This record gives sequence, structure tokens and C-alpha cells, in this order.
Amino acid sequence: IAEGLGRGSAWSKGGSGGISGSAQVPAAVVPRQGKGLFATRNIRKGETVFVERPVVSSQFLWNALYNYRACDHCLRALETAEENAQRLLGKSSLVLPHPEQCSIRKDLHQQCPRCQVMYCSAECRQAALEQYHQVLCLGPSRDDPTHPLNKLQEAWRNMHYPPETSSIMLMARMVATIKQAKDKEWWIKAFSQFCSKTANEEEEIVHKLLGDKFKGQLELLRLLFTEALYDEYLSRWFTPEGFRSLFALVGTNGQGIGTSSLSQWVHACDALDLPMLQREELDAFIDQLYKDIEKESGEFLNCEGSGLYVLQSCCNHSCIPNAETSFPENNFLLHLTALEDIEAGEEICISYLDCCQRERSRHSRNKILRENYLFTCSCPKCLAQADDADVTSDEEEEGEGETDDAELEDEMTDV
Repeated sequence: IAEGLGRGSAWSKGGSGGISGSAQVPAAVVPRQGKGLFATRNIRKGETVFVERPVVSSQFLWNALYNYRACDHCLRALETAEENAQRLLGKSSLVLPHPEQCSIRKDLHQQCPRCQVMYCSAECRQAALEQYHQVLCLGPSRDDPTHPLNKLQEAWRNMHYPPETSSIMLMARMVATIKQAKDKEWWIKAFSQFCSKTANEEEEIVHKLLGDKFKGQLELLRLLFTEALYDEYLSRWFTPEGFRSLFALVGTNGQGIGTSSLSQWVHACDALDLPMLQREELDAFIDQLYKDIEKESGEFLNCEGSGLYVLQSCCNHSCIPNAETSFPENNFLLHLTALEDIEAGEEICISYLDCCQRERSRHSRNKILRENYLFTCSCPKCLAQADDADVTSDEEEEGEGETDDAELEDEMTDV
């Protein structure tokens, strides 16, 4: 990645500093008033701009509790597509056609010999062990409610109900990573690359995540976090101010991750070369399956979590994005794909809003962005609508109360 001066983005979410990385990525992070990602060569529509592994990631706690089985390291779904559909449908007799299109390899699955946490492969088990799991492994205390880590997780679940947007264990893995690391300063610098906020902005982020009683809840979490993970080298992270900053960093920069073995099976079936009648029958089966699952399980279809991605976190928002994120490999590897041709020197922007939210009025879009990301958008679409009245339509007024984390999370974890 080349670094250099570039034009500022009026619709930046903020942040500071630049980063360096792989020279094979056709984009550059430019140090300016905020962060931004710019193309270093022409990128064609549909091209993968980059594939990125998170610095750290974690499955959401309620998602894991409700038996959405995922690799504890890379979040790859562990159920077969048929098992996934049976659970979501509440129907153990369901049989999926074309079972050979399921990509799950159960013969490769491994578990931690001490705490029985599951992984999709020996590679993931080893990667977790080397980065953070030595510190976080509960061993025989996995089901002990008095263990400090279990107390921390239970407190978080009692404060942050579904739809989930973050996890206290993402912060725990940050601390554990540094505690285990030989080069602790390298990791501290890696985490410091994510954008920071002022004290008032941090309070707003914490308020959004924890609700009106956030000050008392934040202090309770800090005390439990300290009991479970305190480290003298990171002592500042355990102070009230440092913990709030750490909390806000995760709340601002956490990228939702969604994986699904059923979704992978559907994509594989879509690619099958079938006679017309068989194609129509298969498509009808899949359409009806999703309708039945929606009645039984609602919108909670995926294994869900969040992660910190250095490059992705540099992408600013636009209501007319030229790129989007996805997780087509059924794990935590993030793909950034161009939605249109992007010229060299042009900023690469994603949208923090889902498709429906992007079609709402400028006033409604900015209300969501201010509440969730603490900025007002000045992208070309918003500037073009600057003279529009700062009111919503009657239909949008009815929906204002429904604009919540559920909509944002649904977009964040779209597989």
C-alpha cells in the first residue's frame, strides 16, 4: 500500500493516521484530517479490491448461546447446510436436495482439549492458541458461572440483547492477544490504528450500545473485565477513561461478520447446470424453504460476530457507495468488491446503511448516521438533496421508531 497526501473526504467518519500494508492491494490509505481509502489503479465493476483478515474477531455471545455453531476463531459455520436448515426450521426430518453442494468438512473439525471449544480445522485451533486462547481458555471451568470470564460474559448478555452489534469478548481477545504477544508494542500500535473519538463522542457510543443506564453498566463491566483480565502492561485500558475508549473503539470500528452453511449451499445450487424443469423445482424449493424459516426464526439466520479490519475501517461512508463488503468464503475473510468502475485516485466508499435505508430521505439517512456513527453525511447524494425539507414523509415518520440496531445489524451481517 502506498501512502501519500490526498484530497479530504467531506463525508468521512473521522479517525486519524495512516497505515501500511500489502503492496498488492490496488488501494492506498491516505493520512489526512480523517482516514480514507483510494484506488491506486483503475478497478473494474465486480472486481475484488482486497480480501482482508481481521486483526481480531469474536462471535456474538447470544448468537453462540442460541446454538449458532461457528468456529471459535474464524467464525466458519460448523453445521452442515441440512443441519442448519433443520435447526432454523425446527424440523429435524427436513432433507435438502443436492447434499454434495454442502461445503462443510466435519472430518476436519477439532476442539480445544482443555475447554472443548470447537474449531473448523487444526489451523484455526493453532492460530487461536498462538494469538489469544492460552489466556482465555476456561479449561474445566467452562460451565462454572463463578469464573471471572463467565461472569463477564453473563453481565454483557444481560446488558446487550439481540439484535447484537458488538461483544465484550472482542475486547477480551484484544487484551489476551497483547498479554500473549512477545512484541506487545507491535500489537498496541496495530490497535491504535483504528479511529479514536473525543470523550463526549465515546459516551454517545457507549450510551447507544448499553442504553440509558450505561454509566453504571459500563463501570460494572470494567470491574468484571479487570477481575478477569487485568495486566499491568495495559493498566491504562482498565481505568475508567481507558476502558471507555476501548469500548468506543470496538463500537465504532467493529465490522459485522455473517456466515451460513445454508447460504453457501444455496449459492452452490444456483451455479448448478440443470435442465429447466429441475431448475424451476429447485428454485421453488429454496424460495419456500426461506419463507418457512422466516416464519420460524425471523431474520436471525446467520452465525454472527464482529471483527476489527484495518483496511475496511479506513473506508468512509457514502449513500451512493462504489464498493461493498461480504463474506463469501463462509468465514471471517472480508471481501471488498467494486460496485462500479473506480478510477485511479478515486476514493473507495462503502455504505453504513442498508439498501432500504439508502432510499429514504436525506434527513432520515442522516438521523440514522448521527445516532449510530456520530457524523452527518455530505456525500454527493446528500449535497444534491441539501435543499430538501428536513422532515420525513408520513411513512418514514411511522418507521422512525423502527430504525434501530436490527436494521443496521441485518445489513452488517448480510452473507
